[in-house]
Amino acid sequence: MLERITGWWKRRGGKAPEAHGVEKGFLVFQHTGEVIQAERRLQAAGFPVEVKGPPPELRTGCDMVVTFPLLMESAVRRVLEGERLSPMAVVPVSGPMLEPVSLFRVKDYGDWFMVQAANVKITVERSSGRIVNVSGGGCPDVPYLASLLVGQDIRGAEEPRVQGHTLCAYALQKAFLEARRLWNNAGGGSSCAG
Repeated sequence: MLERITGWWKRRGGKAPEAHGVEKGFLVFQHTGEVIQAERRLQAAGFPVEVKGPPPELRTGCDMVVTFPLLMESAVRRVLEGERLSPMAVVPVSGPMLEPVSLFRVKDYGDWFMVQAANVKITVERSSGRIVNVSGGGCPDVPYLASLLVGQDIRGAEEPRVQGHTLCAYALQKAFLEARRLWNNAGGGSSCAG
């Protein structure tokens, strides 16, 4: 993957343009667990980071990256070094083809909407905010988490991260928070998946 990133970077001239006044970059890790740990450590240190999917041309293995303001690269690296986390690469976003993509896919089912993060999905009834389904993933805690969430109101349900401990639980947490955000932003209305 590092060779693919380096090739892309060189073909783009090695320059990172400013986007809305702030240059962005992303951290590429070998394993998903490292992405999760880096996100937690960097957020705890006060950095404005976000987990996204890598650009389609660079997807291999770990299909998540950590985005951050490029001006903070030195400080970000110091925090990661202190935690013994070493990214495979730090990639400046040098154009739309290198822009990380959302982890979420939202599907409108009329009376319901579904949010998918990685291969885990949560479906919410549009009118009430009630969670009607949790599916996907291959981790042993997904059925348990589904049993806790289905029937609960998205506004007050316990977050999956409280009881879940696997990569699937991490993805479900992301999908849960996005579904809650969509439902709240629509005021429980009819366009929360649009």
